[in-house]
Amino acid sequence: MKYLLGIDEGSQSCKLTIYDADGRIVCRASEPLSPMYIAPDGVVEHPGDDLWDKLCIASKKLMAEFKGDPKDIAAAGLCTIRFCRALLKADGTLAQPVMSWMDSRVSRPHEWVNSDTQYVTTSSGYVTCRLTGEFRDTTANYLGVWPLDKDAWDYHADDSALRQYNLERENLLSLRAPGEILGYVTPEAANETGLPVGLPVAATANDKAVEALGAGCLNQDSAIISLGTYIAAMTPGESNRPDTQNMWVNLACMPNKYLYESNGVRRGMWMLSWWTKFIGDEFLAECQRRGEIPEVVMGDEAGSVPPGSDGLLILPHWLAPTSHPFRKGIMMGFDARHGRAHVFRAIMESIAMTIKNCIDAMCNELGRFPEEFVVTGGGSNSPLFMQIFADVLNKPVSRAYDSGPAGLGSAICAAVASGVHESFHAAVAAMVRKGEGYSPIADSAELYDRLNNEVFKNLTDIGDEVLKKTYSIFG
Repeated sequence: MKYLLGIDEGSQSCKLTIYDADGRIVCRASEPLSPMYIAPDGVVEHPGDDLWDKLCIASKKLMAEFKGDPKDIAAAGLCTIRFCRALLKADGTLAQPVMSWMDSRVSRPHEWVNSDTQYVTTSSGYVTCRLTGEFRDTTANYLGVWPLDKDAWDYHADDSALRQYNLERENLLSLRAPGEILGYVTPEAANETGLPVGLPVAATANDKAVEALGAGCLNQDSAIISLGTYIAAMTPGESNRPDTQNMWVNLACMPNKYLYESNGVRRGMWMLSWWTKFIGDEFLAECQRRGEIPEVVMGDEAGSVPPGSDGLLILPHWLAPTSHPFRKGIMMGFDARHGRAHVFRAIMESIAMTIKNCIDAMCNELGRFPEEFVVTGGGSNSPLFMQIFADVLNKPVSRAYDSGPAGLGSAICAAVASGVHESFHAAVAAMVRKGEGYSPIADSAELYDRLNNEVFKNLTDIGDEVLKKTYSIFG
């Protein structure tokens, strides 16, 4: 029996899962990350050495749960959150805390303000250094402001192009494609994590691309909707498209393949958790007393609210993009009918309609429309949210069999790197299964279509005119 380890370190938690060669979960452990450190001027950091510390805790939990022989774990695939930036000392340790994808500094070229910095890399590059002692990283996690040639899947060959990013070649880690070995767990890392010494660590990609692989999204007629802190839709592609207007071109979790990604909702699933906390401590305490998850309780309540939330509308802009710093969330249309469950459902509907419009814009540019949608992430466990997506899209949707497909995608990369499966397609065929499906309800789909086209599509532009004025007063 061979086992495969998937490491998925996101914005809110570190999750590790051991799978068998058929993609079945053997055991799983997780550890929440500490709240982000937020400071003026757009600074958002993972405090201290949190990414590494929580990986060590979660991996020790996992290995305590694992009943097999650690020597039978063929490889580990490493996936971390994209768009982060890590500054390393010459020995591979942190020169300063890792910048979150929400940090405004990651939208600019590197700034040499820390004299201890020798290497500038991603969060996956940092964790690779700590696990293996190797200064290597996956090519496919270099999204955003990096000197990467997406056509060549490598850094720009011209040194002058690197200097536009304030970097020299000696400041960069060497790159590996998804499914290649980054290195092997060192004795020091094994002592800290509980993982076996010499365990191969395989390259994956950016977290959204790894999710797509773990959901089995390889066909251009398919797309996934990733319900995370950032929510977007993705569909596979064969080429780099440098001048897109309504989508991003990511490197996929397969060498020399691409993943087209729609615009999306920042702090998407965070909004639902935020609302449960906003309701108050009494509600949270009652959920804890009953042993229930607050989001599940609210989802059950919201199921009794009719589609459209009795006219309550929400614009889900709880985190402004750097291009529109004035943009904020809006709730409107309240009357005496509305309660806490209406708000919860309206948040879900606002996310679904926003993603629907983003998908339409992306697919109009591509000239093709997916016929199959797979929804991933913890939110896909909600029957209400799944039905809302089916109704808003007016298409059948299914949830991923594993609600955390980034872990499974990482394990697939480990399977390819270790030879447990001979190719990505063979690994996906063996390890990925479909989850429960949902079909649109005709009356609800008709209501959402009218609500979206007649009202919701234009709300952001209308709200922007007001928010520009409040921004000048309150910031």
